Parts: sequence; structure tokens; C-alpha cells
Amino acid sequence: MSSRILIVDDEQAILRSLANILEDEDYEVVTALSGEEGLEKAEAEDPDLIMLDVWLPGIDGIATLGLLKEKFPALPVLMMSGHGTIETAVKATKLGAFDFIEKPLNLDKVLLEVEQALSTSKLLQENLFLRDLAVSSTEMVGDSRTMKELREQIAIVGPTRATVLITGENGTGKELVAKAVHGSSKRNDAPFVEVNCAAIPENLIESELFGHEKGAFTGATNRRRGKFDLADGGTLFLDEIGDMSLPTQAKILRVLQEMRFERVGGSRTYDVDVRIIAATNKDLEREIKEGKFREDLFFRLNVIPIHVEPLRNRREDIPLLVRHFVKLSGAEHRRDSLAVDTDVIRLLQNYEWPGNIRELGNVVERMVILCTADTINTDQVPAMIKGVPAKPAVYDQLADGPIKEARRNFEKRFITNSLEKNEWNVTQTASSIGMDRSALYKKMKELEIEAPASQ
Repeated sequence: MSSRILIVDDEQAILRSLANILEDEDYEVVTALSGEEGLEKAEAEDPDLIMLDVWLPGIDGIATLGLLKEKFPALPVLMMSGHGTIETAVKATKLGAFDFIEKPLNLDKVLLEVEQALSTSKLLQENLFLRDLAVSSTEMVGDSRTMKELREQIAIVGPTRATVLITGENGTGKELVAKAVHGSSKRNDAPFVEVNCAAIPENLIESELFGHEKGAFTGATNRRRGKFDLADGGTLFLDEIGDMSLPTQAKILRVLQEMRFERVGGSRTYDVDVRIIAATNKDLEREIKEGKFREDLFFRLNVIPIHVEPLRNRREDIPLLVRHFVKLSGAEHRRDSLAVDTDVIRLLQNYEWPGNIRELGNVVERMVILCTADTINTDQVPAMIKGVPAKPAVYDQLADGPIKEARRNFEKRFITNSLEKNEWNVTQTASSIGMDRSALYKKMKELEIEAPASQ
């Protein structure tokens, strides 16, 4: 769609000349002979750009610019004048003019200025949209008593320097809570650095956290700063802390106690000022009893415990969450203003949500994509949520043959389905099916299960 440009000038010849040139470049042009008319047409025509003469009868261009910026602060305005002075140009710029063009107009320069003004305006609008989308995607949604208490707790804890341990099932939004704590702290302008302890191989976790010196190990061709270094002055979020090995736990404990560390392969000690927020889906007290987690590290992390309830314990928040996810997915997939049938909400509230908010978000996105009308109805709700059992495809895999082969086929299908449900997160899958992560890796290799290339 072509951009619409409003030209405000009291000289008919200039209006005609500019209109002809801009229309030749496929712009849509609207004209006005005075500041008053320009204000009316800015309201009625919704232009993408205004070209405004300084010397006008009645309200002059500078006064008109001021009124335009009050009503339409994001609308770009190019000022034009045949009697321009530096003082006038400075005043126009302070009021928010995009640029100042002197008459007689150089048509090539006019076209260049118009293109730049429109491009800049488009970029600003996209940035605002993305910023709003980013804020919405990290918003803690819900009016339940549980959510109100959680917000109150964050408001109290956020401004302190205390270490926080967030617990809760997979998909409950522990990362959002961590970001909310950081956002309400005095460090909110400093970095928020995330580390997924479960996703980093054991032989690289120390380098990831503390950095390394050049030549510290094979492949260390350059010095690298670690996450503690990058988070200096801000917050370090240690996600899935329960999956960290005992040797690494010991090193983390020392850094937390002293706020000092050395890079891998180095001897220099670095001092840091980092607030630690940790999260886990595991019962760390049980892990301590089983010898898998250090008790002293637990006490160091568990200064302020925050527990995030599973979605099944706050079903009254589901309607708000659904509308929130519909808005996010609608914006991403260009399906704005989608409504949701009340029967859909009822079905979603009756479901147990083992994957919690993450699973709800994925289901809503799927429904938004599949919906071809203006309202999401029960046709788009997955069968498992409607209580309709899906056809068991697993038996299709069991061809005639030895029981050993049948068992192998069943295991492969079962593990593949579990991985798909957990978005190929091996740690989450291992936890959900009651296996050790290393055992699951071994079983995947044995059964020749490979993650999709996009994972």
C-alpha cells in the first residue's frame, strides 16, 4: 500500500508541483492551503508524512507543527521555507520536525528526504511494536489469589540484594518470575544474564560461567568472558540449577561466598557484584538426601524461596492467559482481533495442563493458526483436551516378529512422543518419564532417535 503524504502550503503552484512529482513516485497526496486546514486533514486523512511550510496565513507553520506534535507525536513532519533562518530551523527541530528543507526546492533532495522520513518512521513503529510485544511476552498474567501473592512477594524481594530460589514444575513461568524480580530491583538497568545449567555440556559449564583464557583447552583460541563477568552489576539467572554437577556446585558456592572467580586457564582473580536468582523443577531437599546436591549451596541459594504454582492450581487465570496468548500469537501470525468461544475456555479450564503455561501457550498458538474464521471454536481444540482419546498409533509400529523387536519399537515410539511433547528438551523429558538424563541420552543413541535439525 502506498504511503499518504499531506502537503501544507499556501502557494498553489508549489502544491501542484510537489503533488505531481510525489504521485509520479506512487505516493498518495493530500493538500491543504493553511495551518488550520492542515490540522483538519491530518485528523481526517491519517497521513504517513506531512510536508509543512513555515510561512502560512493564520496559524503559521511553527505553531501548526507544535499542535501536530501534540496530537500525533509519532507522525514525521518535513518543514519547508524560502526564508529560513538557523533560529527557525532549530526551533522546528526542537518541536520535533524530522528535517528542514529550504526553498526553492531541489526535487531530488525532496524525494530523498521523503523516503528517509518514511523509512525512519516505519522503523520506529516496528521498534515500538516489538518492544510492546516483548513486554507482553514476559508479562505475568493472572488475577488469582496465587498470582496476587506472587506479585506482592516479588515487589518486596525485588529491591533487595537477596539471593532468590524459584521452584516449580516445568513450564510454570519461573523465568518470567526471575525477570520480574530483576525488573523490580535497583539493578533493572544492568544486565540480566541467563544460564540454562541443563543445556550446557559438563565439560563446558565452567568456561561458560567463569570464562577462559586463550589456550586454556583445545579450541580456546581467544580469551572469553563468562556469564559472571557479563552479569557484573546486574543479575545472573541460573536456570535448572538442580542439573549442575557436584564439582561445579562447589565452584559456584565459592563464588557466591566471595564474589570472586578465576577464568579457566588463568590465575588472575576477578571481583564481581552479581545478584543470583536460581530456579529448578526438582525437589532439592530430596536431591540433598540422595547425595546429588550440596546442602551448603542449597542454604546459600534458598535465602528467599519463591514457589510458582502449576496452572491446574489456578484455573481461574486461564481465560486471561488465553486472551493474552491469542493477542501475542495473533500479532505474530497476522490474525488480529480473534475472539474465543466460551466453550473453548471451558474445555481449557477442565484440562490438567501437565506442561503448564508453556503448553497452554503452544496450544493457543496452534488454535490461532488453524482458525479460519473470526472466532476460535471447539473444532480447533486438540482432541486430548476435549477428552477424545487419540487413535493409538503405537500399535501400528508392532509388526509380526520377536517380542524383543516389539519392545524396541514401543520404546522408540514412547520416547519420541515424550521428546516431542517436551519440545525435544532432554532434561525435561527424562524428568517426565522417570529416567536419568544420561540414561535417556544412552537410550536415544541405542534406539537411533535424533532430534529434528531445527532443534
